Amino acid sequence: MQALALWQKFRDLSIEEYVRIYKRQGVHFDEYSGESFYREKSQEVLKLLDSKGLLQKTIKGTAVVDLSGNGDPSSICTVMRSDGTSLYATRDLAAAIDRMDKYHFDRMIYVTDKGQKKHFQQVFQLLQIMGYDWAERCQHVPFGVVQGMKTRRGDVTFLEDVLNEIQLRMLQNMASIKTTKELENPQETAERVGLAALIIQDFKGLLLSDYQFSWDRVFQSRGDTGVFLQYTHARLHSLEETFGCGYLNDCNTACLQEPQSVSILQHLLRFDEELYRSSQDLQPRHIVSYLLTLSHLAAVAHKTLHVKDSPPEVAGARLHLFRAVRSVLANGMKLLGITPVTLTM
Repeated sequence: MQALALWQKFRDLSIEEYVRIYKRQGVHFDEYSGESFYREKSQEVLKLLDSKGLLQKTIKGTAVVDLSGNGDPSSICTVMRSDGTSLYATRDLAAAIDRMDKYHFDRMIYVTDKGQKKHFQQVFQLLQIMGYDWAERCQHVPFGVVQGMKTRRGDVTFLEDVLNEIQLRMLQNMASIKTTKELENPQETAERVGLAALIIQDFKGLLLSDYQFSWDRVFQSRGDTGVFLQYTHARLHSLEETFGCGYLNDCNTACLQEPQSVSILQHLLRFDEELYRSSQDLQPRHIVSYLLTLSHLAAVAHKTLHVKDSPPEVAGARLHLFRAVRSVLANGMKLLGITPVTLTM
């Protein structure tokens, strides 16, 4: 009991720390219930497996389930130790059953590293042979390994060290920019831009893929980076702040005949398609690619489609176009867990 009480204390302290660190990223969880929470309920799972004739005892005293039905060693899943205690797989089975009873979910998604791929294949298969048809609604989304990520504190990388590092590096990058002095909270802006840089770097490719991390590449202000996305959003927001009052009433879309305008309009129409693609394969890279392309189109248009000194009707149409781009950029970034920044923050 003393060991269990000590474990509970460590768990409580860990969750307090999780909440604090996740808050910096704008992340909130309604509930914290890891597989260890289901230690006792896993015994019910073992009884159910036994009642269905699926449980087999080995000469070592462990309990296993043969998922192949023909003794294939690669399809043997161990669900109980020789001392009668449960394993990771047993507790995940108990957790899945309890979550269906509690939430009646349409889909349950497990996001873990790709090293657990076989584990979740076996868990989902076990649920199916136990008679739970909803097991087909369970899905594992594996992610790869980030290689070469080091902070100034050394090779062992903690999330808080990474957050501190991105804030420091972004503040240094912003130091030479005049608008930085006008910001109400440069530290907050630096962290938000830095988080965007990390998220875009992480989501650009397949989640399953490993990639080599580079601080210099992540914080480039040009190219396909989160910094570029945030910069584009901030610049378009500034454009609205400067000219919005006089031009955002009526809009004559017939004024948007330039190739740059047409390209942006055509791209804006594809936003829902990319959202649908990401919802189907659970890969954020579709949204990332879309937003980066939109930012590049907006950057080109911003240089040629001037609002200032243009006829009012033309200026209003262009401002509406840029406002639509900024709105889609903001919504897309929020979907990715990025908080858009403005030059007035």
